[in-house]
Amino acid sequence: MANRLATSASPYLRQHADNPVHWQEWTPEALAEAAERDVPILLSVGYAACHWCHVMAHGSFEDADVAAVMNEGFVCIKVDREERPDIDAIYMNATMALTGRGGWPMTCFLTPDGRPFYCGTYYPKDTFLNLLSAISETWRQRRDEVEDASDRIAGELRSMAARLPGDGPPIDAMLCDGAVAAVLRDEDTAHGGFGGAPKFPPSAMMETLLRHYERTAGRPALEAVARVGAAMARGGIYDQLAGGFARYSVDNAWVVPHFEKMLYDNALLLRAYAHWARRTGDPLARRVAEQTARFLLEELSAGAMFVSSLDADADGREGSTYVWTRQQLTEVLGDDDGRWAADVFGVTASGTFESGTSVLQLPVDPDDPERLERVRQRLLVARRSRAQPARDDKVVTAWNGMAITALTEAAVALGDSGLISAAQDCAAALLDVHLVDGRLRRASLGGRAGHSAGILEDYGALATGLLSIYQLDGDPRWRDTAAGLLDTALAHFTDPAQPGRWFDSADDAEVLVLRPGDPLDGATPSGAALITEALLTAAHLVEADRSERYRQAAADALAAHSALLARAPRSVGHWLAVAEAYIRGPLQIAVACQSTDSALLAEARRLAPGGTIVVGGAPGSSELLIGRDRVDGADAAYVCRGPVCDLPVGSAAELAVALEVPGGPAPGVTCGT
Repeated sequence: MANRLATSASPYLRQHADNPVHWQEWTPEALAEAAERDVPILLSVGYAACHWCHVMAHGSFEDADVAAVMNEGFVCIKVDREERPDIDAIYMNATMALTGRGGWPMTCFLTPDGRPFYCGTYYPKDTFLNLLSAISETWRQRRDEVEDASDRIAGELRSMAARLPGDGPPIDAMLCDGAVAAVLRDEDTAHGGFGGAPKFPPSAMMETLLRHYERTAGRPALEAVARVGAAMARGGIYDQLAGGFARYSVDNAWVVPHFEKMLYDNALLLRAYAHWARRTGDPLARRVAEQTARFLLEELSAGAMFVSSLDADADGREGSTYVWTRQQLTEVLGDDDGRWAADVFGVTASGTFESGTSVLQLPVDPDDPERLERVRQRLLVARRSRAQPARDDKVVTAWNGMAITALTEAAVALGDSGLISAAQDCAAALLDVHLVDGRLRRASLGGRAGHSAGILEDYGALATGLLSIYQLDGDPRWRDTAAGLLDTALAHFTDPAQPGRWFDSADDAEVLVLRPGDPLDGATPSGAALITEALLTAAHLVEADRSERYRQAAADALAAHSALLARAPRSVGHWLAVAEAYIRGPLQIAVACQSTDSALLAEARRLAPGGTIVVGGAPGSSELLIGRDRVDGADAAYVCRGPVCDLPVGSAAELAVALEVPGGPAPGVTCGT
């Protein structure tokens, strides 16, 4: 027996390769070993950027005495939740059911066939040792109780996952209006966002509220976006020096973050801020979108693709890279600029974080933006001389798909064609490495695809990203590849017993204690909502036989999940965003033009409400342009809602009226491809 993680494709697992624990990856062989030895499985699930995962590793897994107990009494399995979200989902549900709370590191004890019988999260060393002893004694002395408990828990998990709530209302304007009204009633109007501490960025809900405002012109939805968007952008959850958002705020006012930075959060928030900037021209939204895009390209890039995260810790201390005292500011900037920076960034004598340090905030924009930029750059140079957080270089398919979508939408909002190129390069690299024999792999490291199969969110997020690029550059390879991914998803992830229900793992994937299929949003949108978004978009970009199949699949999925939209709207933010697009047709804009540099096409992209499908080019160059031509020698835009199309228009003003954009055309930018 030995630790077997050194060759893992997961940087998180490699962090544990030198532990004295005989860690294994989750494999059929590991489960078989537990059966042969007749010992329980100790399953530890975490991820590379997780602060408390590091704490438990240092306190227990690096300790020889603890390791000896683990090795003697258990088969010890380490799982990277980002690489195997299917495993994580099953045992997180068990942990939540047994303890009422979840989190990482997750610590579960399983029978050799994978049934859980005891679950928890972080344990300090002494508590963990006592727990190991108690579990081992129970396993030896009261096996029948363990078997009964594991049967009961597994049965409950299967029952919980078996069906969606039925009898939902139709997907229509009344449903969306009611869901948004319920969400707004839960808003923290003092600090922005929803709920209390810890407070997470509501990226999917921001997108929903923007789409709702575009459909209804209802100011409360837009005002809620502005409140949370500004509060996060000015708070400590946002890196005021280098850009990029931390995972969440430990308080309810966005002051002190949990310092890890995740690709998925920043991709989703880039999409939301870019949409906010495009719709309103808000300078703060535009600045944050620009800086967040730059953060992705500069801090999370791995060649053309994007890595998973930056750690919460550096040199063993959480947040040490990012926090400052007034004295440290003065040492870097001198007395005058140091005092000014302390006032501007809210650095107090007592501090807002630990040991008198403060997280930088920007409560208001100072009167001297040039001075702010000089100070920011000098502080950033000084910060780079500190210990830096580790980077998880794993490339995850779904999160790169989200980044592709965000970059294409930010390219339009910011008028930056370089972001289109970045999205195209990422997509090409991702398909080259992650699409293996027509099926997606979940992750890669160093350009080598891992063994874990892609899950539903990988297919949905990547298909949406490819379709986003196609709408900008018109290259049919993106559309055709996306259609292939959707065909695979329809063949392998649907539930034949319940039209509209989706599983997160494929029908030919590894058999686990149950087949996961969570319809609710978590840290990222649910796989079912992501695939529905992709199907709804693709239905208007592909040939007729596929189009009807995709349209029906999207309609079935929305109908199957409508009860959740009505009963738990805050848990299904991305579903609501898809529903907002669906009830508008969705909107399609086809611009007949001679060149992708068409001013009318640029205006169509800028004016289009979220979820609108926009294409441009010569007649017949895409499905939406069949039979549609320029009018009297001038470019013409055709606006359609589902199968019903308006007469063509030839100006931005006419197009804004046709789209019913709130407030009419706003000052914008053009985006050449």
